[in-house]
Amino acid sequence: MPFVIGSPCIDVMDKSCTEECPVDCIYEGERKLYIHPGECIDCGACEPVCPVEAISVDRRLPAEQEVHKADNAAFFATPLPGRDEPIGSPGGARKLGPVGVDTPLVAAAEADAS
Repeated sequence: MPFVIGSPCIDVMDKSCTEECPVDCIYEGERKLYIHPGECIDCGACEPVCPVEAISVDRRLPAEQEVHKADNAAFFATPLPGRDEPIGSPGGARKLGPVGVDTPLVAAAEADAS
């Protein structure tokens, strides 16, 4: 998994990263975006356009964001709440459309009070 989207994206979802991604590997949950670990080509186009600096290379994640590495993978590999099957590898976010649900970690995150 080359890039990971962390907690600064929760309840922000600016989506500048989705416009820059050349392979359409950034998927939309309800409160946060997720990078598909198998579809990402490690180009880095998404990282500099994120206005809240939520995107990091997986090898350089800040310690407090490490949990999002596994959580981003889980978004695709495990059934999400209300879904019977994992998302898997649909071959592009536009093809799938907004998922409308998040991982339990993101769903349970407190809303930003600012």
